Amino acid sequence: MTKERFKAPVAVHLFLIRDAQILLLRRYNTGYEDGSYSVIAGHLDGNEQVVDAAIREAREEAGITIEPEDVEIVGVMHRKAADERIDFFAVAHRWHGHVVNNEPDKCDQLAWFPLDRLPDNLIGYVRKAIDNYRQNVWFDSFGWTAG
Repeated sequence: MTKERFKAPVAVHLFLIRDAQILLLRRYNTGYEDGSYSVIAGHLDGNEQVVDAAIREAREEAGITIEPEDVEIVGVMHRKAADERIDFFAVAHRWHGHVVNNEPDKCDQLAWFPLDRLPDNLIGYVRKAIDNYRQNVWFDSFGWTAG
């Protein structure tokens, strides 16, 4: 009998950056970290490249179009929460269209924040990923305890 291999959920998070500010969305009515800020994000759908997932999430959540050449993967995080996860972080400095809240049932605010003055209620691993991006740290682990 073959043992089933371990599988971890994979997500992509998109940093939209303009004028030293980052777009954050406040989670609402999702059952996970509601009232906290995050970035555009979502799980890979399967049979989907990471850049394509970032572009899809930007369209679904913020109503913008991003060209593949305008997306750069800037980090990976191996994260432990209730389960084990792999998170990819991407950045885009250019897009087409105006940012709008396309998911008001899951997000009650989209707002631009200075990269050096992020809100206190930013989800912890997202804050760490933004800090990593600003410090050019490409890989990190989050949520693991020693011992």
